[in-house]
Amino acid sequence: MKVACIQMDVLQCRKDKNVGKALSMALEAVGKGAELIVLPEVFSTGFCYENFDHAAESFPSPTLENLSCFSEANDCILMGSFIEKVALEKEGAENLASGKEGIKNYSREMEQNKETALEKKGINNAVSGNAVAEDVASGKKTEENKNSFLYYNLGFCFESGALAGTYRKTHPFKTENCYFSRGNSIEPITLKTRGLKVGFEICYELRFPEIARKLALAGSDILVTTAAFPNPRSEHWKTLVKARAIENQVPHIACNRIGKAPEAIYFGSSMVVDAWGEVKAYAGHKECVIVHDLDLDGKDEIRKSIPVFEDRRAELYFS
Repeated sequence: MKVACIQMDVLQCRKDKNVGKALSMALEAVGKGAELIVLPEVFSTGFCYENFDHAAESFPSPTLENLSCFSEANDCILMGSFIEKVALEKEGAENLASGKEGIKNYSREMEQNKETALEKKGINNAVSGNAVAEDVASGKKTEENKNSFLYYNLGFCFESGALAGTYRKTHPFKTENCYFSRGNSIEPITLKTRGLKVGFEICYELRFPEIARKLALAGSDILVTTAAFPNPRSEHWKTLVKARAIENQVPHIACNRIGKAPEAIYFGSSMVVDAWGEVKAYAGHKECVIVHDLDLDGKDEIRKSIPVFEDRRAELYFS
């Protein structure tokens, strides 16, 4: 399977510009044959704490609708994360992002609106960014909003237009905890059309080997990390990305951003790593698209030659 990382400079709180750029770069990846395309963490706005409520989106989300249209039009898988806003009364069983039934309902709703969306906006508008919501740079977070909503760093996965699954970041990093609620589930996302399971983690979660191991034990065929991993920790990033692939004997697509934000400077270094831990594609430090044809079957031979999963003694690891 050909996979791609979209390594981009995310402009602070500039949703229209960022989504337009992301889809334009994704189109470049499609042109190179990519089937699975990964965007950086909170790619549409950055962390945008100064205008947080306006950066966030509720279901049905205009940004996700554009991503769905692109995924359908190009028959590809599109992954990344954005800031999700959930009304407190909708939290729980009815929350569209947290349950399988919610995903089905949202997919059905987007399917019903797909024809109208494509007619009114057009895939070219989606690529150029004209079809997204207005710039959020002038918004203000109110006390009422703060008390009425929860916010999550929501990972999404579209397969050929359908919402295959979502993942709420379970381990926010430092300041993120002041703004984001924590997700409470770690499970692979199933790609029904392609018959694959994708393990999804977000940025800081690279530092928790338990997450990738749980996803591997649950049958993940590939591991995807979307990130906004900043300086001065580039060597940590490179080591952790390879380590998660090596210890779980699974290919790993790790997509980081570049550029400056009020709180950090980002170094890029997005990578595609195979199940042996070899870096097959590396993005360096500039805005670019990297594509590699991954051998997803290679992990089976590696697991036979080094039977880590057979030799595990789980009874000794937990007390």
